[in-house]
Amino acid sequence: MESTLAVDYIYVMFFILGGFITAFLPFVIAWMLRPVTVVTARSHQTYECGIEPFNQMWDYRFGISYYLYALIFLAFDVDVLYLFPVATVFNSVPGMRGAVELFIFIGILSLAVVYAWNKGVFTWEKRKA
Repeated sequence: MESTLAVDYIYVMFFILGGFITAFLPFVIAWMLRPVTVVTARSHQTYECGIEPFNQMWDYRFGISYYLYALIFLAFDVDVLYLFPVATVFNSVPGMRGAVELFIFIGILSLAVVYAWNKGVFTWEKRKA
C-alpha cells in the first residue's frame, strides 16, 4: 500500500516538474536566442509605430473620441461573439422564436449605434495645431 502511495507522489512530482519546465522553457530559449544589442541613449526613448518622439509625451493628449471609438468597438466585438452561439442553435429552436430573438438582439445593437450616432460619437474633430 505504501509503495503505491510513493509512486503516486512521484507521478505528481513529475507532473509538477513538467508543468514548470513547460512554463519556463520558452523564456529560457528566448533568452538564449535573443540578439545582443548595444544600449545607447536612443534605446531608452519611447518608440511608437515608427514615429520619432518629440517634446514630452504628456504634452500630447488624445481626444476623447479615440477612447469612445475603442469602447464602442469592444462593445460590438463582444456582442458579435454572442451571435456565434445563437447561429449554431438557430435550427434547433422550434418555430419563429429563434429568428425573433435574433432580430431583437440585432435591433438592440442597432439602437446602440443610432444612440452613439445621435450623440456625435462618430464625428472625429480635427485637432487645431
